[in-house]
Amino acid sequence: MSNQHYTLLIIGGGAAGISIANNMRRQNSTLQMALVEPSEKHYYQPGFTIVGGGAYTLAKTLKPEAGLIPAGVTWIKDYADSFQPENNTVTLRNGDVIGYDYLVVCPGLQLDWHKVSGLQETLGKNNVCSNYSADSVEYTWECIQNISSGNALFTQPPMPIKCAGAPQKIMYLAADRFRKKGILDKFSIEFYNAGPAMFGVPFFAKALVKVAESYGAKINYNHNLIAIDGANKTATFEVTGSDGSKEQVTKAFDMIHVTPPQSAPDFIKQSPLANAAGWVEVNEKSLQHPKYGNIFALGDVAATTNAKTAAAVRKQVPVVVDNILALMRNQAVKEGYDGYGSCPLTTSIGKVMLAEFSYGGKVTPSFPWLDPRVERSLWWWGKTTGFPWLYWHIMLKGLRIDIPHLECYAKRFMKD
Repeated sequence: MSNQHYTLLIIGGGAAGISIANNMRRQNSTLQMALVEPSEKHYYQPGFTIVGGGAYTLAKTLKPEAGLIPAGVTWIKDYADSFQPENNTVTLRNGDVIGYDYLVVCPGLQLDWHKVSGLQETLGKNNVCSNYSADSVEYTWECIQNISSGNALFTQPPMPIKCAGAPQKIMYLAADRFRKKGILDKFSIEFYNAGPAMFGVPFFAKALVKVAESYGAKINYNHNLIAIDGANKTATFEVTGSDGSKEQVTKAFDMIHVTPPQSAPDFIKQSPLANAAGWVEVNEKSLQHPKYGNIFALGDVAATTNAKTAAAVRKQVPVVVDNILALMRNQAVKEGYDGYGSCPLTTSIGKVMLAEFSYGGKVTPSFPWLDPRVERSLWWWGKTTGFPWLYWHIMLKGLRIDIPHLECYAKRFMKD
């Protein structure tokens, strides 16, 4: 049994974990740090939507994990299994116990494919696809290319999920592909949303309803996908009535894009760090655990009400890093995170609506001189080129940038 100890231990090597490691390394070059992450692959997950839409390649979203971890940070290539916060230790799946002075928990969330009966057996065949996994995202594009008519269904499970706009983004890209091929009128396109609204922020929801209507898509609210029969191409939904009643309806499909139910990882749910819903409990502004002051959480696993996006992580990272450094200096932590999240909503091939908002659904555009409800080619460039570059070369490398510089670049782009 290992007896390692680190000043800072990071659980998870995704967008949040890598960004924390590099950001902290820039602030304190001598700090003893370790990162627990079993995967050797790191994906730029925001790119999965446009991979499924045929405008990006999966290879562009992938880099080796080893090349992203900063020098001097120990990579522990294993799974975290349990937490002992009273002892400041984490036990790994292999039985090793790792000690820490400060702990950052950011393993992301888990995709609960098993919660939809029959989904695991048919995903990746029978025209059942999903952009939510690197293993299935390329099949989405195959389905869009190969289908020429019929019922095309797109589903969204109960919240929270990562990138809440993604379930409808692929619908728009598919519909636009059909339109460009002159076959849109041969399709019945339907969006089945377990929730009561098109988007969690009303300011954008109304605009998105209009986008769906422009493709002739039918929107079905309070419809939660519970089963798929791939061989017979049928999908069963549980429908919640206005009086709370439940009934089941079955719909035939020729293609279906499924967004799986999502939750905190099981080892998090079972830990003393979790709240009743299973997410890591934190102060939503400082990202500090309310009971264990030397523990912080960010990214998808944190029990915050912001959108679970990489853009949220970018804003959360400096708050966590600065607060850990403050504790090291015996200073008070600061409540520096306002709930910022961003969702570049791909509404067609070549156009994106850039939704930015903070806690309470407050609209917080980085470029206030542009109406964020307007679909723009500028944001398509951002989605396909600018944002991936910022992710790999700025955010993951621990660099901090301010929005005024981005505004200058955007204004220059618009003039050109």
